[in-house]
Amino acid sequence: MKILPKWIREFVDVTVDDSRLASDLTQAGINVEGISTAPDGQTVWEVEITPNRVDAMNHYGIAREAGAIYDKELRPMDASLVVGRRSSAKSEEAKDQRPKTKDVFPIVIEDAAGCARYTARIIRGVKIGPSPKNIAGRLEALESSAISNAVDASNYTLQEMGHPTHAFDLDLLEGGKIIVRRARKGEKLKTLDGVERTLDPDDLVIADARKPVALAGVMGGFDSMITERTQNILIESAWFDPASVRRTARRHGMHTEASHRFERGADYGATPLACDRVAELILATAGGTLDGGLIDAVARKAEPPAIQLRQAEVLRHLGLEVKDTEITRILRRLGFTIGSARAGSGTTAASGPTSGSGGTAAAVVEDVASFTVTPPTWRLDCTAEIDLIEEIARIHGYNNFPNTLPSFAGSVRELPHEQKDARLRATMLALGYNEAISLNFIAKSDAEAFSASRPVELANPVSEEAGMMRTSLVPGMLNMLAWNLNRGANTARLFERGHIFAATGETIEEHDELCIGATGDAASESVHEKARPYGFFDLKGDVEELLSEFQCGALYFDAQSLPGYYHPGRSARAVVDGATVARFGELHPDVAAARKLRQPVYVAEIALHRLYERALRQPRYTPIPRFPAVERDFSFVFDNAVTFDRILNVVNALRIETMRSFDAAEIFRGGSVSQGKYSVLLRATFQSPERTLRDDEVALWHAQIVKALESLGGVLRA
Repeated sequence: MKILPKWIREFVDVTVDDSRLASDLTQAGINVEGISTAPDGQTVWEVEITPNRVDAMNHYGIAREAGAIYDKELRPMDASLVVGRRSSAKSEEAKDQRPKTKDVFPIVIEDAAGCARYTARIIRGVKIGPSPKNIAGRLEALESSAISNAVDASNYTLQEMGHPTHAFDLDLLEGGKIIVRRARKGEKLKTLDGVERTLDPDDLVIADARKPVALAGVMGGFDSMITERTQNILIESAWFDPASVRRTARRHGMHTEASHRFERGADYGATPLACDRVAELILATAGGTLDGGLIDAVARKAEPPAIQLRQAEVLRHLGLEVKDTEITRILRRLGFTIGSARAGSGTTAASGPTSGSGGTAAAVVEDVASFTVTPPTWRLDCTAEIDLIEEIARIHGYNNFPNTLPSFAGSVRELPHEQKDARLRATMLALGYNEAISLNFIAKSDAEAFSASRPVELANPVSEEAGMMRTSLVPGMLNMLAWNLNRGANTARLFERGHIFAATGETIEEHDELCIGATGDAASESVHEKARPYGFFDLKGDVEELLSEFQCGALYFDAQSLPGYYHPGRSARAVVDGATVARFGELHPDVAAARKLRQPVYVAEIALHRLYERALRQPRYTPIPRFPAVERDFSFVFDNAVTFDRILNVVNALRIETMRSFDAAEIFRGGSVSQGKYSVLLRATFQSPERTLRDDEVALWHAQIVKALESLGGVLRA
């Protein structure tokens, strides 16, 4: 968000320049990421605020942080402030004319769980027009368009003190009252963006006596908005339940300045002040008079409970003894109220500021053992003792803590599969792959397309494209490969180790999986040869290399039971001891085209929960034999249905102890070889570590191998 340091200085007197102020705020957790200049010459900060710090998403909140850092008094925020100066004759006159009558416009809160407090004011006789330059200029510097004096008053207050408000055209509200309730089935609302939305019964709405006029905490209604014809205004300032606002915003695909703050927890105690501040700005810029007093409907209290803060815990966590006076100063400056402070020989009390004021604090006794601290209504993120300790640490300054090693008692224990994970990662890196990480969430369409398992649906998804827990790592891998291809990296080789999830009845199963993805060239172009594209056998070789790191028993490859997203004829599975541990191959062309992948992509899925059932293969030293090896070649013709796995299995079944290797040296199709068949040159190597082999022995083994190959239907070529 954008912040004007000049605006901050109106609330707290800091003597350092903007650069130093930005640096010190960043050290305290209010991250100033960039500094620029607005067209009118104002300095503008680009500030990154963490989601839990909604209290700092405004100028007054950041001024409070600066006051705590520099120990400066924070000027109270009240409705006597007018833009650019503390007060004016016009605002004082308007204040004096406020009637002290009872509420004349009833507010009915039917849903106390969704709306804890609703505050309103009525102004009559306004004249809608453009905002004065001082208000419009600041909004434009913050890249918030100036609309009209009444609307800008609400937006200005949001930027100033952070609490969302809304202004209705009072004459367009029917029945003379406001009702906060859940939407009724079938109700519709046209919001300010011009979209007519069908409401869900779980949506919290602001309604008049007949119809909804706003989505609570998200956006106002089109039919009751402020226009140039508006003469009478109802100002709304409320506190809505964060979870309720979040569900409504996600359901309707909306994200507004108001919902951004309400979802994270607005200030329950700020509703009267925000309402008065908007009213004051409207009176100062649009004229009019107040009709009645402040209407404040409270359905329930939403105030944080007190927290016990112990000095011993501060010392234990921070490793530094922070003085009681420093703790009191920091917490008081941040708006916390310090109640009873228990010491070794008596107690004392220290007060903190109320909502919207700087406040004062009484002195505390030395050597306090613990404090009773009540967080302010704008700090819903502080619920435990450790939260208070964090506040002390960041304002005291992390750079003020000495560099020490953390104490440790106990022993380091490896995770069950740590060694296997390390071997797997080292092997993949050695094969030329880079490790990548994708999201745990995928779209429903991907969950259904890349797995037969029932996906686990998220109750509150981040988006429609990430509404399911992933049932496979393949969608994420394809997204990462596409990301590289779309940016000109035509060769990419990635691997990811992660969890996949599936719903089984009432339980959720979670398994480890490894996904490999590759596209582009297997060998780069050089002065000696052209580039060689990555192919199926490159991937198969890498899968075999990975499996060779484990003690796999009976291992074979076939093309059975493969999902439809693999290319038929260019994919396979690896089976170890009867269990499928890997599936790999080229992505189906239709799937590649649907995902706009313009070149062949190869993926592999390895079930680590099955592979890790096997122990790692330990390297063994075998001395080089002193006796020569003997090679024998076999030229056979086989049917295409006979795979090399079958050939290798029948030869290994002979259990020839001196056979060191048996490989396919050449494969030939076409020419004199009949269609549906292929010719293969097989090479066997025999070697004994104890003696030189005799010709008659080798001849006997040769004959046994020929007979075994003939049993597969092979024909020995002359």
